[in-house]
Amino acid sequence: MTSNFFLKKKIKAQSLFPKQKIKNNFEIESVKPLHLAEKNDLTFFDSVKYKTYAKNTKSRICITTDKLKAHLPPGLEIVIVKNVLFELAKALKTIYPYADVDYPDLTLRKPSKKKYTNVKFGNNVLIGKNVKIGKNSIIGANTIIEQGVKIGDKCIIGSSNVIKNTIINKNVVIQDNCKIGQKGFGFIPLKDKNFKFPHIGKVILEENVEIASGCTIDRGSVSDTVIGKNSYLDNQVHVAHNVIIGSNCMIAGQVGFAGSTRLGNNVSIGGQAGISGHLIIGNNVKIGGGSGVVKDIGDNQTVMGYPAVSLKDFIKKNNKNE
Repeated sequence: MTSNFFLKKKIKAQSLFPKQKIKNNFEIESVKPLHLAEKNDLTFFDSVKYKTYAKNTKSRICITTDKLKAHLPPGLEIVIVKNVLFELAKALKTIYPYADVDYPDLTLRKPSKKKYTNVKFGNNVLIGKNVKIGKNSIIGANTIIEQGVKIGDKCIIGSSNVIKNTIINKNVVIQDNCKIGQKGFGFIPLKDKNFKFPHIGKVILEENVEIASGCTIDRGSVSDTVIGKNSYLDNQVHVAHNVIIGSNCMIAGQVGFAGSTRLGNNVSIGGQAGISGHLIIGNNVKIGGGSGVVKDIGDNQTVMGYPAVSLKDFIKKNNKNE
């Protein structure tokens, strides 16, 4: 489900792509990845590794290149471009004109005691419009919860947090000084001026997640950033846009995730490790502290070093160097 936190402009496919002859000129409902798109959603296809998703997409209109179009199903409106991500960014900016900058929430007010009868608030808490907070939750002093955020039952939100564009399920703990749901680091490099990539996704924190102090979790660009059930993030962890962390994961302090990487379940990562973008990390993986992960890791592996290799190879290499 695409985020409802951003104002959407009504626009038809032909108006969005005036140089393209659109046979069925329908209103674009949203923008979603190939595997999540419904028939009225604009989608995009920029790498052959997503060809299975491309073959099965439900979307009726797709931005892609001449080389990749053969993998798309028949009857689809195909918009051929040279740079898929640049054209996608322009389309997003047209449909969601305010999603490329995090504008201040001017609806912020002190929480109403009548509205939040079963919630405890510290001093100087500010709440935006249409915020929902579940029963028996506690919100610490100086925390800001921007419009549209949803928080489940029995959550503990510490002091001086800023939360926007986020859905938090029950029994979640967020310690102090976290920033969750802000726009991620995304732009298209151009010769004259870099073009900002709008971010219309959310952050989703599933049940029993714990986020320690000073973490930053960016919202998704087109899909969502997700932290799975019962996963724990230590202090100062950074999670970039579109990252998906599975259930029962343990992430130690100062780990950094680049965008669109996916972790399986029961993954443990030692402190100060760096995980590159667009990777797939399997289930039951252990990554040693200070490692640099630059390629996919299959299930049940333990890796260490930079670039990260199997623990056996890491020990063998270091024994040779002694």
